[in-house]
Amino acid sequence: MKNKTIKWGIIGCGKIANKFATDLATIENTEFFAVASRSQENADEFAQKFNAKNAYNSYEALAKDIEVDAIYIATPHSFHKEHAILCLQNKKAVLCEKPFAMNLQEVEEMIAIAKANNTLLMEALWTYFLPHYKYVLEIVKNEKFGKLNKLEADFGFYTPYNTDSRVFKKEVGGGSLLDIGIYPIFAALSALGTPTKINANATFFKNGADSSCSMIFDYKNAKAYLKSTLLEETKTEAIFTFSDAKIIINSRFHEPSTVTIIKDNKEEIIDFNYKTIGYNFETAHFNQLLRDDKKESNIMTFEFSKKLMRTLDDVRKIIGLEY
Repeated sequence: MKNKTIKWGIIGCGKIANKFATDLATIENTEFFAVASRSQENADEFAQKFNAKNAYNSYEALAKDIEVDAIYIATPHSFHKEHAILCLQNKKAVLCEKPFAMNLQEVEEMIAIAKANNTLLMEALWTYFLPHYKYVLEIVKNEKFGKLNKLEADFGFYTPYNTDSRVFKKEVGGGSLLDIGIYPIFAALSALGTPTKINANATFFKNGADSSCSMIFDYKNAKAYLKSTLLEETKTEAIFTFSDAKIIINSRFHEPSTVTIIKDNKEEIIDFNYKTIGYNFETAHFNQLLRDDKKESNIMTFEFSKKLMRTLDDVRKIIGLEY
């Protein structure tokens, strides 16, 4: 298994699937083998664009393709559980786009099915695997600049309100929180852990999807100020304030970026010389798990995915958001 070529399938042909397939081509011993869409035309077009051998108009057909080793799920949030379970029950390793599902109950069900089928499952929260983010987390962990006292993280962009767009469709998990608020929340949980208290308030579109959400996470000796919004462009950066220095993950912090370290009134910018969109890092990790016959990631663990979804559920409860 050491150098086994991992044959990938992709469910869904949207924007993220395109990015994922683009970076898949940069990874050694990896082949994009099959794609599935509800439309044969879309599947054929996607397969042709990225040189996949098979194109299906049925997700089940892809899940049953005996040559496929792993499947990346890139459908809207509300379908993640259904599609992950379909693949897991066909013994296909699953890398499922974030958010893992719509709520904690769904996440726990997916994990239970993965364990019952002795099959690898991981949430595709790519930021955790990006070198610049791992670099900053290591500084937090080893307290190179003292204790982390404050974290500020935001993610905001403006797009005209359009209920035909997945981003605004409440029934598929649209709105700012699940779609992009997950990243500032992820930053807080990965750097500071579970908060002792959460304050949150939100604004809403007329269809009930949240248009923005502002949160404060309280910790014993720190605070995290977090924001997501679909109403305006924001810096989309993460600022870590330590007792002896400040670190800024520059815009946009959740994707390949640079890091600025400010200490003693001096600034140093670290460039990680990214050559890809950034999806290859999580995929290479997943490939290695598969080759090593692991059933769970040691980085994006089931426990962390549950913690992340539990926190999202808690925020939704505070702001009164129900799907």
